[in-house]
Amino acid sequence: MELTKRKLGLMVSTAPEHPNLDTAVGLGRAALDRGAEVYLYLIDDGVAGVEDPRVQALADRGARLFVCAYGCQKRRLPLSDKATNCGLVVLADIVNATDRFLALN
Repeated sequence: MELTKRKLGLMVSTAPEHPNLDTAVGLGRAALDRGAEVYLYLIDDGVAGVEDPRVQALADRGARLFVCAYGCQKRRLPLSDKATNCGLVVLADIVNATDRFLALN
């Protein structure tokens, strides 16, 4: 089934070691393969995965990558130039603009 012009939003709030990141990457990859647009938002402990090779490979394929700037600040992680550093307003926009949104907590 072609998903062209469909939008999938994914949010990951768990650390990169948690299976949720693999799940999000797998879902994102499958959606991209079928022509969908993918939006990945990393929040809470998920911000540590912003430079993870799995996440960056998804971004290299066209997924739009966002990371919670406040989450980075709270965890004393530097802001990344490999994602859009933003806040909850952008997350709300992603939730509202996508056809499907999955939160992996």
